[in-house]
Amino acid sequence: MSTEIKVPVLPESVSDATIATWHKKPGDAVKRDENLVDLETDKVVLEVPSPVDGVLKEIKFEEGATVTSQQLIAIVEAGAVAAAAPAAPVQAAAAPAPAKTEAAKPAAPAAASANDQLPPGARFAANVQGVDAAQVEGTGRKGAVTKEDIVNYAKSGGVGAAAGLRPEERVPMTRMRARIAERLMQSKNSIAMLTSFNEVNLGKVMAMRKELGETFEKANGVKLGFMSFFAKAAANALQRHPIVNASVDGNDVIYHGYSDISIAVSTDKGLVTPVLRNVERMGFADIEKAIGDYAKKARDGKLALEDLQGGTFTITNGGTFGSLMSTPIVNPPQSAILGMHAIKERAIVENGQVVAAPMMYIALSYDHRIIDGKDAVLFLVDIKNQLENPHRMLLGM
Repeated sequence: MSTEIKVPVLPESVSDATIATWHKKPGDAVKRDENLVDLETDKVVLEVPSPVDGVLKEIKFEEGATVTSQQLIAIVEAGAVAAAAPAAPVQAAAAPAPAKTEAAKPAAPAAASANDQLPPGARFAANVQGVDAAQVEGTGRKGAVTKEDIVNYAKSGGVGAAAGLRPEERVPMTRMRARIAERLMQSKNSIAMLTSFNEVNLGKVMAMRKELGETFEKANGVKLGFMSFFAKAAANALQRHPIVNASVDGNDVIYHGYSDISIAVSTDKGLVTPVLRNVERMGFADIEKAIGDYAKKARDGKLALEDLQGGTFTITNGGTFGSLMSTPIVNPPQSAILGMHAIKERAIVENGQVVAAPMMYIALSYDHRIIDGKDAVLFLVDIKNQLENPHRMLLGM
């Protein structure tokens, strides 16, 4: 019996999708719930599993094609069995032919076939570095080799960069990358954006993590990270400075009585911002668990569209990549974004004495159309005061 494979129902905000990768070809056996194809939208990559055991009989659209909600893209023959590959013909026994030197050479280098399966960025890096992707352990989704894996493999001495090469490769943007570019230009062209800075002494936060981290993990099954402190401090500050949590709609300002905080997560396809909802009501363990779940979903390509929708404020952490200071870009229709950065030991004056302290620069980029400089500065000072006195957060102060 033939079973039709259709594009999943897409939300109203997503008009179509692009066929990114077919994981099966016609004639291949498939199992129920096995992923057949990845569909890339502006926001996430959707997997389309087979609903039955059988054989992939027909593919209606090749990779790169644009498809719409509920459009037929393939047919699976339920219960069928894939035809076995024809056996090599049996030849009569004969005296072995004399060995030839050329016979010892492989018909094609292994690197070519393995590298051809890489995504464009990783493939380009592998060609530049002269890396055989088959020798690299992938850390991406389902063990896929990423650009970072290639670069790290080369840096570790696995192979040196090919000398004298000046390669170039032109590849189209993925839909997600194109959408990110579009949103960034929208932000730049539609928002009167300004950035204010402050610095935070994270000594007490680090001391609390050291003192209570093991107990916290045993009690909650999750580690106590820095992001929960920043998310909770931001949620508290947003309640006290509601204009930072507001958004512009035409000539109206919409005030949100809840803190739905988007947390920027880096993936091999680009930056995504899943939303923690009602953070003002969440405890530290709830925040850490939710962030961990989203990070795993992002790595595995399992984020749903509803995970990314909404959000009244964003936090991004460039410090994980070593950034000391930056000016993050507001994510419309939100009006502000908080940037975290690397923690560095710096000399500061404390009680008249010069001491070394773990310091972080924090940045707030905001829409100056509705948020005045005073509001932005007071918001950052609020964040600073909470993080430098973390017990204030526990008391809601």
